[in-house]
Amino acid sequence: MTIADVAEALGVTKGTVSRALNGYPDISPSTRQRVVAAARRMGYSPLAHAQAIRTGRVRAAGLVLQLEQHDAQKPFLADFLKGITQGASAEGWTLTVATADSEAEGLETYRRLIDERKADGFILPRTRLVDPRIALLREANVPFVLFGRTGNPEGCAWFDISSEDAMREAVLRLAGAGHRRIGFVGGDTAFTYAHLRATGFETGLTEAGLPPASGMMVTGCTTTEHGRGAAGRLLDMADAPTALVCATDLLAVGALRAARERGLVPGRTISITGYDGSPEGAGMEPPLTTFEVDQLAAGTRLTALLIDRVRGTPPEELRETAPAVFRQGGTHGPLVSDNHRENRQ
Repeated sequence: MTIADVAEALGVTKGTVSRALNGYPDISPSTRQRVVAAARRMGYSPLAHAQAIRTGRVRAAGLVLQLEQHDAQKPFLADFLKGITQGASAEGWTLTVATADSEAEGLETYRRLIDERKADGFILPRTRLVDPRIALLREANVPFVLFGRTGNPEGCAWFDISSEDAMREAVLRLAGAGHRRIGFVGGDTAFTYAHLRATGFETGLTEAGLPPASGMMVTGCTTTEHGRGAAGRLLDMADAPTALVCATDLLAVGALRAARERGLVPGRTISITGYDGSPEGAGMEPPLTTFEVDQLAAGTRLTALLIDRVRGTPPEELRETAPAVFRQGGTHGPLVSDNHRENRQ
């Protein structure tokens, strides 16, 4: 099968097919999709080596996973990777995945993949407010797209979930159910997601007409055990919260353990919400009330944005957010009493 066969089948020139397959911006998206679909259907595959020499591209998206991060192996990673590969395949691209055991090793892995031309650009998950990966890729003039946001947005394209809005909504739902003392168990604020979720929580308190959380906010938590300890400290306060908003499902699972250890009944004498929509939370009894993220759709969209970035679209035109979806569970409910210690069962 040759490029001429594809061109003849579509009734276009060989040049149009070539430029469509190589992502030239003068070819419309609809024509590009039609050519890619026909080439795949007819079994035409350009020689990767020759194509890389001609275009300077290897038609591969890069992803480096840092395994030391506490949730690097979270259950929905498979959906995220599936979304990326589906998005890449739709454009005739591949995915280059590498792993690293530390941040330093991760940066060295980026340098190696760039030097060896293993990827045309990179998807960066779990972004930090100050992120050394971004600095490295900016300096190397290599395209990238963030799954998240960062402190300095210059030159950054991204797709993110507006988790700050989810935290705000959680507070407003709890306040609407009568809760006035609402605590927060947050993540490591070096990561942008944790900073945004803490800010969203505080915004929710303000909109609900509640006073600032003061001593009812604990941040810096990364594991289930951290969530258990942080929630335990809040629930042991003299004027303890009647509801807890947790920045992740992982932390919420720990908070639920702490609540049960104190004789509290989730959904009745204590309300707890999470964020992520993890299978672990859904499988609890009662199921965790949370905000669900479509990881497959996120991976697909990130790949599309990266390919557009590689093809020359300015990063400022490639910035998108999507909402998390509230998932009703059994771990939240109306305020039973102003002093939940009187209602332990």
